[in-house]
Amino acid sequence: MAIEQVKTYLEKWNKKMNVQEFEQSSATVLEAASALGVKPERIAKTLSFRKGEDAVLLVAAGDGKVDNKKFRAVFGEKPRMLTAEEVLDKTGHAVGGVCPFGLKEDLDVYLDESLKRFSTVFPACGSSNSAIELTNEELYLLGNAKGWVDVCKGWEME
Repeated sequence: MAIEQVKTYLEKWNKKMNVQEFEQSSATVLEAASALGVKPERIAKTLSFRKGEDAVLLVAAGDGKVDNKKFRAVFGEKPRMLTAEEVLDKTGHAVGGVCPFGLKEDLDVYLDESLKRFSTVFPACGSSNSAIELTNEELYLLGNAKGWVDVCKGWEME
């Protein structure tokens, strides 16, 4: 089970005990926010895109939407999401529980600037009913991120 892989992975940082599991689904941003009792924008959703023959993971705030022009400027091609089967094959996690931890393949992970407005965020932990609260620094380290990018819209404060 993917959540067990994630827990094993998080043991390296003594974070295994911080994984929260819920009776209810946390597979969508709104479900996760409800399960955790937080605003949806604090959910750190992990999106999976094609990058040539490989895949890249983008972790963004729950209210961020990928901007095609920004994505193309950063990654050199238009955003094309992986199918559910490809996501499971590449990450080892099913859609609804995808996270940058305990991945099946070594994928490039990027964090979107939309996360930086929060002191802590809540990514999933490999299942459709789990999450963990992390600072952005912890998410960067534990997610083995390659860097910060600005590829989302719709979240900017006015």
